Amino acid sequence: MARVLEILKNLWQRSMMHRAMLVAPPVVLLLLAGYVSVGERSTAQYFTAKVEHGDISQVVQATGTINPVNTVPVGSVVSGNVVSVSVDFNSQVKKGDLLAQIDPVPFQVALAQAQASQQNAVANVANLEAQIGTSTANVSTMKANIAKAHATTVDMSTQLKRTKLLAEQGVLSAQQNDDAQANYDVAVAAENATIAQEKQSESQLAATVAQRDQAKAQVLIQKAAVDSAQLQLSYCTIKAPIDGTVVNRTVNVGQPVAASLQAPNLFSIGQDLKHMLVYSNTDEADVGRIKVGKQATFRVDSFPRETFTGTVSQVRMNAMTIQNVVTYNTMIAFDNLDLKLFPGMTAYVSIPVAEAKNVVKIPNGALRFKPDLSDSERTALYAKYGVTDTARATAAGRVAAPPGDGAVAGGASNAAATSASAAGQTPGGQSGQGGPGGGGRSGSGGGGKRQDSVIIWKLLPNKSLQPVQVTLGVTDFTFTELVSGNVNSGDDLVIGQSTNKSSASQSPARSPVGGPANATSGVPRRF
Repeated sequence: MARVLEILKNLWQRSMMHRAMLVAPPVVLLLLAGYVSVGERSTAQYFTAKVEHGDISQVVQATGTINPVNTVPVGSVVSGNVVSVSVDFNSQVKKGDLLAQIDPVPFQVALAQAQASQQNAVANVANLEAQIGTSTANVSTMKANIAKAHATTVDMSTQLKRTKLLAEQGVLSAQQNDDAQANYDVAVAAENATIAQEKQSESQLAATVAQRDQAKAQVLIQKAAVDSAQLQLSYCTIKAPIDGTVVNRTVNVGQPVAASLQAPNLFSIGQDLKHMLVYSNTDEADVGRIKVGKQATFRVDSFPRETFTGTVSQVRMNAMTIQNVVTYNTMIAFDNLDLKLFPGMTAYVSIPVAEAKNVVKIPNGALRFKPDLSDSERTALYAKYGVTDTARATAAGRVAAPPGDGAVAGGASNAAATSASAAGQTPGGQSGQGGPGGGGRSGSGGGGKRQDSVIIWKLLPNKSLQPVQVTLGVTDFTFTELVSGNVNSGDDLVIGQSTNKSSASQSPARSPVGGPANATSGVPRRF
């Protein structure tokens, strides 16, 4: 061995040619080994999923919030300090039960003042009524005096005529005639004065009557003030407006309540929590397929293994636009007889909109698969297995997808892939809705009954690929109904492939039995 090393050392030191001759053989061997290794690794490995047979139900998925059928906020319309609170969270109350008491003393004082003012007004009316009686008597007296004065005037007029006649005959003197004339003039003046006094008495009577009427109006005003004070006092006692459960309390004993601008919310009472609603937000593309009376299911995070059942009670026409996404409230009514579900819980709702019974089910991963083949190889396979030109164009992405559906990987139209990837995932396996309470897009897309023509790839026993043109129907985003095509239950459909020179996007992350992890990326998981 030492002899060999010495010879190699001498050759290395002789010239550059000898050095190249020593280095070349190992380099050639390494390149040859690399070439052989790359050629071996270029062999494709396909991952498949079995075609199944069974039922498919297409659903609209959304998130929502559980709420009572009717929630009544109870507030205070008067300001003051809270002196007692009679209920707490989760208290069962009946209509009219005492909830809280605001300090009534200031309002009792105001009521007493209003009552005193009312009594003063009533006494004023009584006083004016007495004055009216006196004035009426004065008017009557004045009228009697007028009659007496008129009688005196008539008597004086008769005496004056008699005196004038006797004076003309010379029986009486002119002085007597003048006295008779004076007496008559005094009687007339006295009568006129009495008439004026009577008119003055009538005017006073009318003024007193007007004051009496004004005083009566004041009594009504004071009575209204008393009623208002009594109403304000009654507002100090806060009572339950309905039968239900206290779901929120925001007030404590000693806390001041200010109701100057708006009534503060002190309690929230949920009516009959044994019958509740799920407020779910559904996308505008889905509301046309949701029918009132349709049965729906939902889950909540508190009971992840339980499925609850309800009925679509209403699809509200009041649209809400959040970040250019238009949604509508869909109400799901359900029974909560054991009070297991609480208001405010997030619900993951599934509303069936289409179904197919006893059909061939194609895994959705097969609809997204596109083999790593050249155009010539793909064209040759199409020709060999009789794939039509229309199907070829669809697979190449040159034919537009039907309205509402999306194009799947490989160019084929597939609503499941597009809308599912847009919907996202939640920890509960539902489509993402922009957080609890809804507000996002529901996790389904396209029409309820699709009739898409696409190409899938079947793995034959000799490990070669066969393109198959199929027509699809209902999808549940894991499987899709086969309407027509040369595919049978138990066939192996390719859902992914792995080669050394292929991209990582088609390399599976788990065993071919369940299909690669990335084959269902973005597809909502079933409940």
